[in-house]
Amino acid sequence: MGLTTAMEVEAMVRPVIEAAGLELVEVGFHRERGRRILRVTVDRDGGVDLDSVAEVSERISRRLDFEGFEPGPYELEVSSPGLERPLKEPRHFASRVGQRVKVRTAQPVDGARTHLGTIVATDARTVRLGTDTGERTISFDQITSARTVFEWGPDNKGGGRR
Repeated sequence: MGLTTAMEVEAMVRPVIEAAGLELVEVGFHRERGRRILRVTVDRDGGVDLDSVAEVSERISRRLDFEGFEPGPYELEVSSPGLERPLKEPRHFASRVGQRVKVRTAQPVDGARTHLGTIVATDARTVRLGTDTGERTISFDQITSARTVFEWGPDNKGGGRR
């Protein structure tokens, strides 16, 4: 198949992931300790359990084999996004209205390239954040990376309730 991009892999695995009732969050190639890793991140409302991850991992592996995916030696790693979830598409921002996020932009917006705040609203082209210095509207095409921010508080100190 030659050089395969993350977008091509995404097109191959998205139907498999959605058929399993999961959402594809992210696909990317990474190099760690000399190994090439294809990392696929999946999620669903309420989170994913280990059995779901194992099952969809096997389905993804079979699909990649079926499609003739041969980028050279690699390891497939399928996981959930964890507490801090990457936000890639406008719909990801829209589903997180009211949550705290960290957004990085290519160029400064209101004098800053890193923006920490709560999502107030979104539309097809922008996200509006409530920050410590007021509201900021940021165009999606200016965003280089974004993720939810988990903050420890009185309700989530770990260890569960007694």
